Amino acid sequence: MFKNLITDRLLLRNIETEDRDFIFHQFSNDTVNRYLFDAEPLTKLEQADEIIDFYIYPESRLQHRWVIIRKKDNAKMGTCGFHCWNKNAGIIDIGYDLREEFWGKGYMQEALKEIIVYADEVMRVKEIRAMISVDNVKSIRLAESLNFKVKGSEYVLFRNKKYLHNIYRLYLKENNEKSLLKASQ
Repeated sequence: MFKNLITDRLLLRNIETEDRDFIFHQFSNDTVNRYLFDAEPLTKLEQADEIIDFYIYPESRLQHRWVIIRKKDNAKMGTCGFHCWNKNAGIIDIGYDLREEFWGKGYMQEALKEIIVYADEVMRVKEIRAMISVDNVKSIRLAESLNFKVKGSEYVLFRNKKYLHNIYRLYLKENNEKSLLKASQ
């Protein structure tokens, strides 16, 4: 089901075992990990293998990750993808990360637009959720630029401290119905 995706400037390539060093450097980077309140930064290369194994688990799986690669120079910039896919309800969570040197250039917006279309047209998802720390202003702006709306909040306990997160939702049901109408014409 999952395939590589291409945008004007980017290749979104399915994560693979050869990404081990990149994944280690990405998720051991303090700046990248600043608002990731679900796991400690990586400290051992073998931990990158665990992340990759999670995302390349044989299909059909409930999660997927793409490595974001700039086409002009093959620079690996970050990752984006889905997890916690409830196929029956048509709901999925989105996650993304980008190295600091690539911030502010529209790369993540370009990547997320592409995977949202994929979720809509191929995966037939009705709702995409994002849980974003209230302190992560750049991620909030990105989600809002993609029409995600705040639909609640909750605290995440990490390192014995509570961090407030807003729960953003993007409803795709209308888009799915439009796609179905197009397909039947």
